[in-house]
Amino acid sequence: MTASRAIPEKLLEWYDRNARRLPWRVPPGGGAADPYRVWLSEVMLQQTTTAHAAPFFTAFIARWPTVEALAAAPEEDVMAAWAGLGYYSRARNLVACSRAVAKRGGFPETEEELRQLPGLGAYTAAAVAAIAFGKRAVVIDANVERVVARLFAIAEPLPRGKGAIRAAAERITPAERAGDFAQAMMDLGATICTPRDPRCLLCPVAAECEGRATGEPARFPVKAPKRTRPSRIGTAFWIEHDGAVWLVRRPAKGMLGGMRALPDDGWTARADGTGDAPLPGSWRAGGVVRHGFTHFDLELGVAIYAGDRWSELKGRGEWWPIREIDAAGLPTLFAKAARLALVG
Repeated sequence: MTASRAIPEKLLEWYDRNARRLPWRVPPGGGAADPYRVWLSEVMLQQTTTAHAAPFFTAFIARWPTVEALAAAPEEDVMAAWAGLGYYSRARNLVACSRAVAKRGGFPETEEELRQLPGLGAYTAAAVAAIAFGKRAVVIDANVERVVARLFAIAEPLPRGKGAIRAAAERITPAERAGDFAQAMMDLGATICTPRDPRCLLCPVAAECEGRATGEPARFPVKAPKRTRPSRIGTAFWIEHDGAVWLVRRPAKGMLGGMRALPDDGWTARADGTGDAPLPGSWRAGGVVRHGFTHFDLELGVAIYAGDRWSELKGRGEWWPIREIDAAGLPTLFAKAARLALVG
């Protein structure tokens, strides 16, 4: 039996016995998956661990059990519920996509049609097509990428090696049970073929693994040297009055777009903040938050207002009750800053 046939057969047999129980997943043999749940989970899992995404998924499904319910939700409510998952452009795309799906009467079934929906890239379209609709689609996330690179000992460094990895994944993706196969590959990468110290003795396809045959499976996939990320400095301003704090809405486009936040001094991925405060008068230091974004690190000082010239606040904002600050849906960065201010 060739490797291209042996791998999916052995892997599916293993998956039938060992599939992870996840709130968005239909177990093997359990029937068709709900495309809404598949899509929602895949969007949440981008750049997010399964353990972190699971409670958010459960909360979303409880609040918006169908794509039509999500489509009817105010965008600001969805953004607030998303707070803590990061990469907030995903939440804006979530709203846009749900409305497009509701308008057309449901999710399309093919990769090509799914790619036309707002925010659906190649990976998510393939995952929904395979898992929800049983289409043969090549689904490659970080776990699958690692598994395939090891199975075929693909030594070309990433990102150049992605083409070879995809071609190899194409060869072993079966026509039947493509969705289960994709999830089996994900599970294998998450539980056995892990980034460090892969547990090859437990792997159902160890006999077919060329990476294991080299004696150094963990060196695959080969990654290019990491670039040093730039560091930025900025300030967030805590302005408190009569039991409330002044919050602003960030511009729709740009980092943390559309989210409620504390006022800041205009820091960006490309430049430090100006240090200019939104109000004249005295300020006291409330501590420093350190936060890592995809392309840069940020050191955000927290300044607490000690004056009384609240009437001079300019721009759009709102006074938010401090006792309900958790309901404001602040992004993680500003939630950290708020916690510092409250103890400072």
